[in-house]
Amino acid sequence: MIDHVGIRVSDRAAAERFYGTVLGVLGLERFTGEDYSEWGDFAIGDDGPVTQNLHIAFFAPSHELVDAFHRAGVEAGYTDDGAPGPRPQYKDDYYGGFLRDPDGNSVEAVYHGDTRATGDIDHVWLRTRDVAAIKAFYVAAGHDLGVDEPDHVQIVTDGASVSYVAGEPVTEHVHIAFGVATNEQVDAFHTAAIAAGYNDNGAPGERAVYHPGYYGAFVLDPDGHNIEAVNHNR
Repeated sequence: MIDHVGIRVSDRAAAERFYGTVLGVLGLERFTGEDYSEWGDFAIGDDGPVTQNLHIAFFAPSHELVDAFHRAGVEAGYTDDGAPGPRPQYKDDYYGGFLRDPDGNSVEAVYHGDTRATGDIDHVWLRTRDVAAIKAFYVAAGHDLGVDEPDHVQIVTDGASVSYVAGEPVTEHVHIAFGVATNEQVDAFHTAAIAAGYNDNGAPGERAVYHPGYYGAFVLDPDGHNIEAVNHNR
């Protein structure tokens, strides 16, 4: 499963206003910490290079809630990136509405027939110059692929997906954490990735700064994104 996605923003107050406006429509409340703010499984911070060219979609259980998400953003002055409506090119019952956040990232509310909790991350799309390199990374790290094409690789999780597609401009500076069930699975993810030659970004261990029992490990993918495996063991 996707445990959480984190991005860095150029103006934290401006980003909080945007995400508070549109994710509030989906019923997500903001938690504010010293270094980051979060809504459910999504977090923002301003302690590093700014995330750019990302697409992230949050699940809405009805067309009406997709409409409300989009309307709230447009009425607050944010940039429309695609009016609510059917997108049958994705799925027969796919209904989405799109906005741009203050840093230009694409943010969507989406309805489809699958079951999700309201406001959960439904999917994440990143652009890359080298789909084959991304595929090799995720295969080495032990992930299953849902799409395996020359210009698109999709990592399947329980309830959400992560896709990398070929194209410019490439996506920069994203943190994606995949939840696992045991500390041993965290260790195995890190060991496999390092053995395959990828760069360590944090050895397995407890990060009590997040909460007691937060056990995670971090590796950089070929595009420099911070990829984590995490187990919340208590």
